[in-house]
Amino acid sequence: NTIEFTGALHATVIKQVRLKNPSKKALIYNAILIGRDAGDFSLPKGNTVTIAPKKQASMNVEFTIRFLRPAEAVLLLTSNGIDAATLAFSLKSEVKHIEPAGILKCKSPCYEL
Repeated sequence: NTIEFTGALHATVIKQVRLKNPSKKALIYNAILIGRDAGDFSLPKGNTVTIAPKKQASMNVEFTIRFLRPAEAVLLLTSNGIDAATLAFSLKSEVKHIEPAGILKCKSPCYEL
């Protein structure tokens, strides 16, 4: 699965990863961000999520678009439980537009002898 972070340059984008627990036992997942640009992504609510039996929970992933080039990382969710699968999500960014930081007006002669 791929989670895309799209927006303006320097914008902060938050995406939610929704996790479901179909089992009769609570699941505890530990999240790890790995890859070339993993340092640009963050987990503002912490890197651990507990999912009650037969319930669902969500985990926020935050990214601030700092560069024009696409950023890439992987969100890896591992559990100590025997019945829980390891989950991996590809994280990718794309700059959709650039907002000017400000407008500067200046006057200058076009031509001088």
